[in-house]
Amino acid sequence: MRRFGVLPGFGPTLGFVVTYLGLLVLIPLTALVVTAAGMEPHRLWRLFTDPRVLSAFRLSFGVAFCAAAVNAVFGTLVAWVLVRHPLALRGLVDALVDLPFALPTAVAGITLTSALLRDGVIGRLLGVQLAFTPVGIGLALMFVGLPFVVRSVQPAIEELRPEVEQSAQLLGATPFHTFRRVIFPRLVPSIATGFAIAFARGIGEYGSVVFVSGNMPFKTEIVPLLIVSRLEQYDMEAAAAIACGLLLISFLTLLSVNIFARHAAVGGH
Repeated sequence: MRRFGVLPGFGPTLGFVVTYLGLLVLIPLTALVVTAAGMEPHRLWRLFTDPRVLSAFRLSFGVAFCAAAVNAVFGTLVAWVLVRHPLALRGLVDALVDLPFALPTAVAGITLTSALLRDGVIGRLLGVQLAFTPVGIGLALMFVGLPFVVRSVQPAIEELRPEVEQSAQLLGATPFHTFRRVIFPRLVPSIATGFAIAFARGIGEYGSVVFVSGNMPFKTEIVPLLIVSRLEQYDMEAAAAIACGLLLISFLTLLSVNIFARHAAVGGH
């Protein structure tokens, strides 16, 4: 018996998807790659071996990785509390988690910079200045990346059946072993996905970091700022080449995590 769906057939739907993705994603990315390909090989080599560029890449990737790792831990904890513990103000907590999605990144950067200065709210509390340091950059990326982890892990926690955990405890498993053997393996694909998205977002984040970093070469200069500086110098090829580097690493990160999550899901079943 033929089944009818709300959407049209496979052909029209696939054509619409390919056209839509082509206009929004493939054509701009192709233009970026073509622009970067216009650089001579020796210029490209000098660009990516420049000490300032290497320092910016190390800072961006190192801090983004650390911020995503911290968010993977605490974002999972936030998701667990939202799902498993009744909160009187859950709507408020949900809104706070989603706030980085709606808040302009420049506003977040200015707010964090003011708070992390030595005479700011957090600076006075800790007695140190975290603005214009790698730690301040990490806090900004944690703020931006937290919702990606929480919203990735939350559906996986909702699918966990409490009866399975109760059965493990009745069989003598401690809470730690129940978490390690029963709960955590089922959350690994979602945690990895949230980590990868937060990491990919972090390495390309500009608005919330450009203020709090101070953009000091060899100290707190990030890769997106290098791209903007090259654009201001009308060096489109160098800016496109640096952007392609970020694009390639972000794509490979997401692709690797998606493959890992798929294999983990198949293995879990």
